[in-house]
Amino acid sequence: MKIFETALPDVLLFEPELHGDSRGFFMETFRASHFADRGIDLNFVQDNQSRSIKNTLRGLHFQRNYPQGKLVRVLAGTIFDVAVDIRENSPTFGSWAGEYLSFENRKQLWIPPGFAHGFYVLSEIADVAYKCTDYYHQHDECSVLWNDPRISVKWPTDGAIPLLSDRDNKAQRLDEIIVSR
Repeated sequence: MKIFETALPDVLLFEPELHGDSRGFFMETFRASHFADRGIDLNFVQDNQSRSIKNTLRGLHFQRNYPQGKLVRVLAGTIFDVAVDIRENSPTFGSWAGEYLSFENRKQLWIPPGFAHGFYVLSEIADVAYKCTDYYHQHDECSVLWNDPRISVKWPTDGAIPLLSDRDNKAQRLDEIIVSR
């Protein structure tokens, strides 16, 4: 497994080694020692999967009191996956990193606790799976506005209007969320 740093030092890109032949392929998608070697001492407790259609934008989501680390991968399709540092005392607070994840490139993005997460679907359909380091707590969920000018994520929408959930339509700017903590 190759591991690369992104624009944010704590957000890592994993590229599994693919072993294939005429019958198909095999790849290792997770190994605890890769995290331990980098001083990441967290256990995954929940796996999630979503399906979304083209131009869907999910995020930027986080939990206030039960922050989740996420290891994200794409089972079908292509997404632009984004992590935003929302740790108030971090030197990279409000900064973001984005990576293209697809079934074809098989890359995975590690998003540590303390980061908001979102993705934009570029293919007709995308199936996204992610491992989480804490359980989902509905009462604790929050959303940062996907187009918050303070963060200025460069979403590859090519002028399309993203399809948003009601929750994401009602999301707040990062500065508003920090003030309300």
